[in-house]
Amino acid sequence: MPTKNILLVEDNADDRELMRLAFAQGEISHNLIVVADGIEALNYLQRQADNQSQTAESGNLSMATMPALIMLDLNLPRINGIEVLKRIRANSYSKIIPVVIISSSNEPQDLIDSYINGCNSYIRKPIHFTQLQNFVREISTYWLTVNQLPTVFGVPNE
Repeated sequence: MPTKNILLVEDNADDRELMRLAFAQGEISHNLIVVADGIEALNYLQRQADNQSQTAESGNLSMATMPALIMLDLNLPRINGIEVLKRIRANSYSKIIPVVIISSSNEPQDLIDSYINGCNSYIRKPIHFTQLQNFVREISTYWLTVNQLPTVFGVPNE
């Protein structure tokens, strides 16, 4: 199975390290791409979409650079996670990528807004490491192996 790209959008260094360790101990070969805010995440996704378009135009369909999964914090600098999620779902190149919201918010409205705007799952922080490992195992089993994304994202931005 080819290496999967996982985009982690998290501004807290401790939380980034916890996620990195949980994915490192998982069974799926992956490349964890870490960005610290929503603007960086959207820019990364746009660059990957542009790379996919160029790859498809050249006839080389073997590069799969878009993330297979996005782990997205809600409370981010510059642009919040809900707005990032809305933009991810509004673009043809990223709208089918599974998004897991990770948040320390206890506000029911944040959970509701996350699902209304298209998240696939929601993790409430703080999370114990063993719970995170179990979650990583579950998402690895389903989203990264069973529910594989198309290898070419050549659809222009809507």
